[in-house]
Amino acid sequence: MPLSASVPRQFLHRRAIDIRGYQRGDGLFDIEAHLEDTKSYPFENQDRGTVQPGEALHGMWMRLTVDEAMVIQACEASSDFTPYTICPQAAPNFGALAGLVIGPGFTRAVKERVGGVQGCTHLRELLAQMATVAFQTIGPVKWRRAREAREAAIARGEAPAPAKRAVPIGSCYAYAPDSPVVRRESDPAEE
Repeated sequence: MPLSASVPRQFLHRRAIDIRGYQRGDGLFDIEAHLEDTKSYPFENQDRGTVQPGEALHGMWMRLTVDEAMVIQACEASSDFTPYTICPQAAPNFGALAGLVIGPGFTRAVKERVGGVQGCTHLRELLAQMATVAFQTIGPVKWRRAREAREAAIARGEAPAPAKRAVPIGSCYAYAPDSPVVRRESDPAEE
């Protein structure tokens, strides 16, 4: 369902974010993001001259390499387009995210390592969305493997390990403690 009709307006700015999750051949996962900001009008920039309509003001990339335990093994960032020539110098600092666990306290830990003048606001903003994509990429792989192990145990006549799927209770409307989704997802007999 689309949004309601708007009053007449003029298009000025576009931010496009594309984030993809990959399973690597070595058992790790890559979460890659690309951010691009463009304007609908030309404007002057002291470091770049005239930035034309549709030309990237920000064009940035980031890759998190993560293991199944959600531990960042490596982080690489790159800035192809920035408003200031100095901006790309912040990208290597994001390597300091290696060793962080994507989970509770992640945002605070990111700020400690690449917050303020150590990092780039736009690259930092990508990390919350990348963390979500990491969960959406890795979780189903782990759940499928656990389901297959349970099915194999049953086929061998062994008692399967109990189904364990973390339900993020209280994190959104669907996961309200009293919602039918939580009741269904929390009951292993329903699987």
